[in-house]
Amino acid sequence: MLSRARRLHPAVRRFLLPNTPAPSRPAPLPPQHSASAQTSKTFSILFRRHLCSSPPAPPPSTSPPPAVVSSDLPAVRVNEVCPGCGISMQSSDPALPGFFLLPSAKSPDYRARLAPVTTDDTRISASLKSGHLREDLEPSGSDKPAAAAAEMADSKGEGKVLVCARCHSLRHYGRVKHPDAERLLPDFDFVAAVGPRLASPSGARSLVLLLADASDFDGSFPRAVARLVAAAGEAHSADWKHGAPANLPRALLVVTKLDLLPTPSLSPDDVHAWAHSRARAGAGSDLRLAGVHLVSAARGWGVRDLLEHVRELAGTRGNVWAVGARNVGKSTLLNAIARCSGIAGRPTLTEAPVPGTTLDVIKLDGVLGAQAKLFDTPGLLHGHQLTSRLTSEEMKLVQVRKEMSPRTYRIKTGQSIHIGGLVRLDVEELTVGSIYVTVWAAPLVPLHMGKTENAAALMKEHFGLQLQPPIGQEQVKELGKWVRKQFKVSGNSWDMNSKDIAIAGIGWFGIGLKGEAVLGLWTYDGVDVISRSSLVHERASIFEEAGFTVSQIVSKADSMTNKLKSTKKPNKKKERTKSASPLTKPEASEPASNIDA
Repeated sequence: MLSRARRLHPAVRRFLLPNTPAPSRPAPLPPQHSASAQTSKTFSILFRRHLCSSPPAPPPSTSPPPAVVSSDLPAVRVNEVCPGCGISMQSSDPALPGFFLLPSAKSPDYRARLAPVTTDDTRISASLKSGHLREDLEPSGSDKPAAAAAEMADSKGEGKVLVCARCHSLRHYGRVKHPDAERLLPDFDFVAAVGPRLASPSGARSLVLLLADASDFDGSFPRAVARLVAAAGEAHSADWKHGAPANLPRALLVVTKLDLLPTPSLSPDDVHAWAHSRARAGAGSDLRLAGVHLVSAARGWGVRDLLEHVRELAGTRGNVWAVGARNVGKSTLLNAIARCSGIAGRPTLTEAPVPGTTLDVIKLDGVLGAQAKLFDTPGLLHGHQLTSRLTSEEMKLVQVRKEMSPRTYRIKTGQSIHIGGLVRLDVEELTVGSIYVTVWAAPLVPLHMGKTENAAALMKEHFGLQLQPPIGQEQVKELGKWVRKQFKVSGNSWDMNSKDIAIAGIGWFGIGLKGEAVLGLWTYDGVDVISRSSLVHERASIFEEAGFTVSQIVSKADSMTNKLKSTKKPNKKKERTKSASPLTKPEASEPASNIDA
């Protein structure tokens, strides 16, 4: 088994080989001033014990002595890999991934520099001045979960674990610290890294969590990994039928961000069956799912049931791999699972609305109990998702952050609907007078409905301005070639949507009609567009009107356009004043009364 494990991907080998020597621990950031080896050793001892006692006298040196570590400096543990994203830690180059800085020590006399609090300060309550907290401000009971206690302990600095600068920036500021360094981040190939483990008929039991975003199911569903699991299952099943030992890999479908769908109008059973059918459509009929779970890590829906099912399938020594596209919510879900498991003091994975937060495989110990292992893997880059081509500012516009709301149109033949400057739907042929089209997309993205014959002019004049994303007309060319795909849809009811036309990474159109229609969908080349059965049958009670929807983006673009037009337009009033000036002599052949004509 060890020989097989040594051939695995390095990201997985370090978790599966117990006798493999661990890589050398990264050296801490050197002090700003040079010092002797004895001084560095003394500084290290003081740092670990976080005491304020006087250090032994250093040997004579021309360099300034190191800073004294205060008792207020908490003990900090530096891991070989960042517990937030999984990248290897290093302290030599701030521009490279994995860079970290040790927290600086406070000056011993920093308390003396604080302004004293006097009893006549009107901003401080009487209870605080007396040193006692009022009873009505304290929480009643002690029913806080272990995770909350761990978070409080971490805020006090007990057992604090250091993360890399990138994770720190994502956690506290929601952005990447060095955007240029993102090109240096390593790529992760799940098939190459974990595929041999799944294909092996022996070893620990394997369970794969296939994560898909409820608001972009077909675009975020990991098809390649699902097909790999299906193929390995078929191969192991054949071996098992012939009497050979076979460890069949199992798969669980986990639909994340359920709170983004209009849940009051949805039946859990219907969504469960719909998700199961869409997964088999994406991976093939050979995919055998051990179950389907609908969860919301933000609301805590379904997390405990998922944890219990995972523990049951993984057993005492199984390996569980969480796999999904970028920004599907893997780290957020695994943090919620860890909180449900009651594990206190474990470092939390970095969560941020930025694609590609996790950079390498991260093992979460103790979450599943016994010797079972849970692994968080980097998000898979899906080139067929339109979001993979957008900038960080454009991503903020298309990301769905709260429950989706429908925007419905009633349109006829020869009319079109635009979703920003990303998608256009043309109604080309109808067997009925009109149809209902409901747009399910992020609320910040502006829409437009008008005649198809004006679509080319609309693209030239408004893409990148009123219709964003893309942001800026120069960014339109960066997205690729504008191509068309035709769909023939049919329905049998005016009361609900019958079909969906989904655009990977953006959302979908819900089509409601009683008859047949030929639709043309325009988007950028390479973006996946499919027709499927309807997920949400409802539509808006108030329909949208022709033209642009009310949007802050449209308002800003209109204001900017009007300012540009006003600067280019000549000022007729000034020209007339200049012409009527007595210093200007009229021509002899033209009477003075006709100068203003």
